[in-house]
Amino acid sequence: MTHTHTQTHADAPQAHVPPTPDTPPSRPEAHPGAPAAPGAQGAAQPGRASDESVAVTTDGLPGWLDPVARAARSVQPRQLSRFLPPESGAGRQSAVLILFGDGERGPELLLMERAGTLRSHAGQPSFPGGALDPEDGDQATTGPLRAALREAEEETGLDPRGVQLFGVLPRLYIPISSFVVTPVLGWWRAPSPVGVVDPAETARVFTVPVADLTDPANRATAVHPSGHHGPAFLVESALVWGFTAGVIDRILHYAGWERPWDRSRQVPLDWRA
Repeated sequence: MTHTHTQTHADAPQAHVPPTPDTPPSRPEAHPGAPAAPGAQGAAQPGRASDESVAVTTDGLPGWLDPVARAARSVQPRQLSRFLPPESGAGRQSAVLILFGDGERGPELLLMERAGTLRSHAGQPSFPGGALDPEDGDQATTGPLRAALREAEEETGLDPRGVQLFGVLPRLYIPISSFVVTPVLGWWRAPSPVGVVDPAETARVFTVPVADLTDPANRATAVHPSGHHGPAFLVESALVWGFTAGVIDRILHYAGWERPWDRSRQVPLDWRA
């Protein structure tokens, strides 16, 4: 399935965002646990995106994304998840791309469904992303940014040149797979066709309107047999839960887009999930 999105909409979510410290608009402030935001200097190196392509900037960002950018500058790790990277430094460094675009129904997010044959998180809807490779560079600076763009290109076929990175969230932890994940925020400034590149990794690629994610009718609490409870979204014939749903839930909340929903509505998961 492919998607191209070129129209800008005026009916984007209107949000109230709690006050955040003033920071220069073109250099989002780094917070503890997030890689330092790089500048745009430097020449391209073989096998890597240019430094310019991994610059983090809010210049030219559509107004409806301002609440997300502001929230990203102030949110603390514990406000996103109770699972944080081990103090020992253990864990596999990885990154995901949280890509916002303008679709036929307004603001939307790019998601994918992982192949059912994968060893980790098989069959789950997720953000594009994966582990850092040595060629991605320093894991404390541009490495996660490069990895997020590289993995998104490998998994969905998107053209990373059309993506503007505008923020980085604190690193989080997925205990079941020992991934230390850096969520990287992107604006799909110049949309390109996307779809399954390698069926061994990806089952499908799809976009979800933000309006559907905020619709209380599409929200529930996922309950795993292990006892884990967490937010879930029933959208685009998919059940989004786990790490991905948790991050989406917190973005909606801190951007001021969240609408009241029935947390007592439960969706049971089985042991294979």
